[in-house]
Amino acid sequence: MKPVVFVGGADEELRRFPAVARQRAGYQLYLVQMGDAPHDAKPMASVGPGCREIRVREASGAFRVFFVANMGRDVYVLHCFQKKSQRTPPAALAVGQRRYREMMEIVRAKGHT
Repeated sequence: MKPVVFVGGADEELRRFPAVARQRAGYQLYLVQMGDAPHDAKPMASVGPGCREIRVREASGAFRVFFVANMGRDVYVLHCFQKKSQRTPPAALAVGQRRYREMMEIVRAKGHT
């Protein structure tokens, strides 16, 4: 099983999800850790190469988790947020891009490039 590495404040963001959304997102990340594909995810090349977005819906809305699983031996969680419009908010993309760069520094430091 691949370890999960939360970049920046992604762990705190995920903890702020409502319980059902947090549980569903956590299960999807577990699937990724086990080498399986999440049930509902799409590529997020605008964040960075290899970035994908887990999509979770529950009664209070839509929630998203940006992650990268193809860099080194870990699953990197970059950003977790509630989506309130059809398009991904530019601010969420900017956070994802910034944390992607932080992740690349972590990967380089571990020698997993």
